[in-house]
Amino acid sequence: MSSQLHDFSPWTLPNGLFWIVKVPDSAVQMSGDTLTVDLVDVPVVDALSFPPPAQAVPGISPIQLTPAKLSFHVIYTKGGNMRTVEPTSHDPLSPFNWGGKMWDSSNSGTFSLSYDDGSFSASGSFDSTGNFGEMGFERNGVFLRDDEGDDSENAVAQPESLPHANAPTREITAKVAGSIPDQTARTVLLKGRAPVKVNF
Repeated sequence: MSSQLHDFSPWTLPNGLFWIVKVPDSAVQMSGDTLTVDLVDVPVVDALSFPPPAQAVPGISPIQLTPAKLSFHVIYTKGGNMRTVEPTSHDPLSPFNWGGKMWDSSNSGTFSLSYDDGSFSASGSFDSTGNFGEMGFERNGVFLRDDEGDDSENAVAQPESLPHANAPTREITAKVAGSIPDQTARTVLLKGRAPVKVNF
């Protein structure tokens, strides 16, 4: 049995989200059935293990986070037949409250990383052989309509589907207000592990 030696991640953002990296549009390329993601020198930290060990002193992290940089190149390829996903819940916090069109997919790629101080580095390649993967188009939240939408790459967003953050439409305002009780139509507080405030 092997023991874990490293655990690289972007760590925890101020709003409580973790394992999240913002990917710029320029890093993502789509061509036919292939999607490519290229990221260079993403700031991460090595916490050495996950989950972190118990805190000896409450409120003080026993973890020494080592700054590092990560680069990777990943290619996703869809194949097989499309399947349509219909929402099975109207609960805005449910993982089943989404719809879309999905295909089986495979991926492969390369990565490299190193500590900022140069004391450790690693590189390698990977692929999804033997693992589950899928890619496609989906909608959730206020963009999930009761009627069937067009989730294809050829879909053209209608103005009412993408409201300006400060100019709510009646349909979306009513949908949000009706799905989350005791909240105003303009501000919705979604409660979960990391509360998120959404303004319309």
